[in-house]
Amino acid sequence: MLNEQTVTTLNQLKLFGMAGNFQDRLAHSKSAELSHAEFVGLLVGDEKTYRENKRLKRLLQNARLKLQASLEDVDYKTPRGLNKQNLLELSNTQWMDSFRNVLLTGPTGVGKTYLACALGNFAARAGYTVLYFRAPRLFEMLHQTKGDGSHLKTLAKLVKVQLLIIDDFLLAPLTDPERRDFLEIIEDRYGSGSTIIASQCPAKEWYQNIDDPTIADAICDRLFHNASKIDLKGDSYRKKQGKS
Repeated sequence: MLNEQTVTTLNQLKLFGMAGNFQDRLAHSKSAELSHAEFVGLLVGDEKTYRENKRLKRLLQNARLKLQASLEDVDYKTPRGLNKQNLLELSNTQWMDSFRNVLLTGPTGVGKTYLACALGNFAARAGYTVLYFRAPRLFEMLHQTKGDGSHLKTLAKLVKVQLLIIDDFLLAPLTDPERRDFLEIIEDRYGSGSTIIASQCPAKEWYQNIDDPTIADAICDRLFHNASKIDLKGDSYRKKQGKS
């Protein structure tokens, strides 16, 4: 009865990790002859693990990554200009702590989205907030928020996230509202968060496709400064899968 009351109390205190493992730990402590301090230490560890797993689940859900991808599963065998050393440098959190950007370019189907999502997955597992958008959907959403009065609030959310991933950037030249919104995002994130941009458009052509010299200058200067650039080449994975 006392043990059941203890579990109830732990749940009331929202110590769900402790509550869920209390009975198992109690049985184990008798066979292992644990001291009171060791028993409590194990329960505290259970609570910590429970909370970390819950936070990770929330971070991954909020990230809305397009693909379930991980750095451990990246394909280095297929020739596409991917340098393993480049990804190894991104396999620790220093680049996010330094607010560096990652620019992924290359033709369609070579794995830009997979790499972006793998880096997003890595960031979430390290405890960073992540948010993924395809550029067309992002600009469509920003256009709609101007009509419902939530535009500034949405921009603030995009600025606040620690890692912002924008995929399919510059599928078409930007319109005036799109480039102004994009500049606001990049300007406010500069020195406060990391951004991953994935684009079929070669980086050297971004300037002309942004289609406004002054705004393009401001955007490219902030994006390219201290950025890791990965330029992929080769045939589309999707075409290869279709043939097979």
